[in-house]
Amino acid sequence: MSADKNPGRRQLAGIALFAVAVACVPLVTQSGVMLNFVMMALYATLIAQAWNILGGFGGQFSFGHALFFGTGAYIQAIAQLQGGINAWVALPLAIAGSALVGLFVGALTFRYGLKGSYFALVTLAFAEVFRILATSVPFTGGGVGLMVPLRESVANMQFASRAGYLWVVLAMVVVALLVTWWLRNGRFGAYLQAVRDNEDAARAVGVNPFRVKLAAIGLSAAFMGAAGAFYVQVFQYIDAGIAYGPVTSVEALVAAIVGGMGTLWGPVLGAAVLHLLSDLTRNLFGELPGINMVIYGTVLVLIVIFLPRGVAGLGLSVRQLWKKKGGRDD
Repeated sequence: MSADKNPGRRQLAGIALFAVAVACVPLVTQSGVMLNFVMMALYATLIAQAWNILGGFGGQFSFGHALFFGTGAYIQAIAQLQGGINAWVALPLAIAGSALVGLFVGALTFRYGLKGSYFALVTLAFAEVFRILATSVPFTGGGVGLMVPLRESVANMQFASRAGYLWVVLAMVVVALLVTWWLRNGRFGAYLQAVRDNEDAARAVGVNPFRVKLAAIGLSAAFMGAAGAFYVQVFQYIDAGIAYGPVTSVEALVAAIVGGMGTLWGPVLGAAVLHLLSDLTRNLFGELPGINMVIYGTVLVLIVIFLPRGVAGLGLSVRQLWKKKGGRDD
């Protein structure tokens, strides 16, 4: 019994060490470049972890996760600008609103058994519909977008340095890691993975696939909404293209796949690798727009071919290749 619990305890200890180590970064360096890199890598981790809950553990590949990101971002901005609501109070509203949109989309798609490429295309279509709506209605600022006024203070969730934002997004990432740990070690996670592997077999042993997938998309959407709200607080601006465009959806799924789907640390590793590549390509080929998307696509193809388990599964993949090589030598 204790042996079974050890891996879970080690994972919790790893999460605690990760949180402490990253939280100390602003205490070690005041470099704006370094703090911004860590902050954006954490932001990428958050959206990758959100996608991983539904795509990695649930096997429901979404091409339109920007739908939930944009909803959270717009709620965060509109609540402050038009509702006069404090940013900290608006944050749970943004998370709840995104979760509700996720439940709505899940109820429509899972009720009719959509999965695989059909589910992916439906999520992409929903994101595009919301993008068109956001450019058409006045309370979103139309094509101009919304700009949140800069009023630096902890009370407004606007900080004088990147350190404050880093700690906020770190807290969100730690919560996401704890939820992922729960999925890996808890009963609901076992149900979700059973549905991912074989819905009919899961249903035969008493699991309700519809409810399990609905809960998963609600959780996933909630974290994407938190990421959207965070984005608004950092950059003080949102428009339909940023909110519901394909860039966020691509970044979320690629980071999760590159790092390792259905793993605890995969999205963290994938986000770090992709952000490092993004910064390098931006510095080397800054005059070529869209080069980061080309790099993302290339890395994804290479990972799928050579590391199907992602960066997190590198050790296992190398051991398997070594065994195959040894078998051929024999």
